[in-house]
Amino acid sequence: MATTIHEPPKIEKQGSAPHPVGGNGGGRNLVPAGADLARVKDYAPPPASTGIWVVLASISMTFAAFTSALIVRQGSAPDWRHLALPQILYFNTLVLIASSVTLEMARRQVGAYMAGPRDQTAAPARWLYITLLLGLFFVSGQYVAWLQLRAQGLYLATNPNSSFFYVLTAMHGLHLLGGLGGLVRVIRRLDRSILRKSTLDATSRYWHFMDVLWVYLLLLLWMKL
Repeated sequence: MATTIHEPPKIEKQGSAPHPVGGNGGGRNLVPAGADLARVKDYAPPPASTGIWVVLASISMTFAAFTSALIVRQGSAPDWRHLALPQILYFNTLVLIASSVTLEMARRQVGAYMAGPRDQTAAPARWLYITLLLGLFFVSGQYVAWLQLRAQGLYLATNPNSSFFYVLTAMHGLHLLGGLGGLVRVIRRLDRSILRKSTLDATSRYWHFMDVLWVYLLLLLWMKL
């Protein structure tokens, strides 16, 4: 009499093996089966938050190099003559500090706007526009300071200290224009309801850094020039 042999039942292991994400053929980027991929991705820092620190570090190194060059040049220049800083620079400083205050107010109101019912909360773009306007006032004030130096006969190549004044203020002004471009981008995204919090935070950090950097430069120019 023939005997029928039955195949033993397969025993399933507890849990499931991780499956690759992104089609990398079983590489390191693995997510357990059944896990929410969106939540896993949320643990990664946004590109804007990571990139802004790289940008700020690069700018810091640039102005540190300028500071070192100024100190060395002053110590080795017998023709170094101190100049009186234009008084408008102090007014410009107050304007830039005020712009950081208005931007912080805008950031908080934008956060409430994005978290609450948008049909009942007005978009807080007005504080962003005020910040943008104050930034333009600052840049205009810097140009007025250059005109005042030119009226005194001090140009880029007149002497070493006037050269450093123009170079440092111009470099800061160019970086500040980049911040103004970031504010315009934030306003446009807010109007289109596609603004991300990470974008606003990165723009705010950059703008506040420009504020602190200018205060540092003003003190440096006041002590060394």
